[in-house]
Amino acid sequence: MTTPSSPHPLDTSVPHSARVWNYWLGGKDNYPADRAVGDQIRDANPMIAEIAVAQRAFLVRTVRHLVTEAGVDQFLDVGTGLPTANNTHEVAQAHDPAARIVYVDHDPLVLTHARALLTGSPEGATDYVDADLHEPERILREAAKTLDLSRPIALLLLGVTAHVVEDEEAYAVVRRLVDALPSGSYLVLCDDTNVIAPAEMDEMIRQWNEAGENPRVNRTPERIAGFFDGLELLEPGVVSVTEWRPEPAEVGTVRPLDDFGGVARKG
Repeated sequence: MTTPSSPHPLDTSVPHSARVWNYWLGGKDNYPADRAVGDQIRDANPMIAEIAVAQRAFLVRTVRHLVTEAGVDQFLDVGTGLPTANNTHEVAQAHDPAARIVYVDHDPLVLTHARALLTGSPEGATDYVDADLHEPERILREAAKTLDLSRPIALLLLGVTAHVVEDEEAYAVVRRLVDALPSGSYLVLCDDTNVIAPAEMDEMIRQWNEAGENPRVNRTPERIAGFFDGLELLEPGVVSVTEWRPEPAEVGTVRPLDDFGGVARKG
């Protein structure tokens, strides 16, 4: 498979959320501008690296549940970011080698790693779409080349809806994606809040929006719950990602963080 080309030019002088997130996760796919902003935000909000790790653990638990308990074998991961440990295809195909995964992102550096992302199990399929969350029609059109949109699909939106800062627009974009999926599909979504450490989380947003070209917003858990309207929320509902069905070994050590989300089924 040939590596796709990107209409989004790479500007290493401007920090990008995928690369800053990669830095917080201990990755090496980032530039001085990303590390500078990452350090500045972490100084003001020391828990942000913990949030990054917790969000990845949430991905692992939700994908594993959907494969092993709900029988889902198709995943559309929008805003996937740079490859690190426990990528969606690795988790899904570990339990179902025939699982099919489409990643979506618009960072040109992610594009350069497309070959790594495209390396899945021989029984399944893994593909990459260069698109922005604001482009739902493009996402769906390209994803349909790999995924069967007549069968259940899990739509993953982890830490990406914050970049659509107006609530109504954000809800509309997610609704357009969910509406295109058949009954039995799932929405997995989480994003930052400001209810546990409001001063630190709001300062993070202020610093990010001053330094970056893709602004972010913190939403309350109630506003995040709005993304699941009309869907059947799985227990325990919309909670801090650390509290969504933690591993038995984590019980007793879990503490809530300012990143809330949930999993819901389309009836």
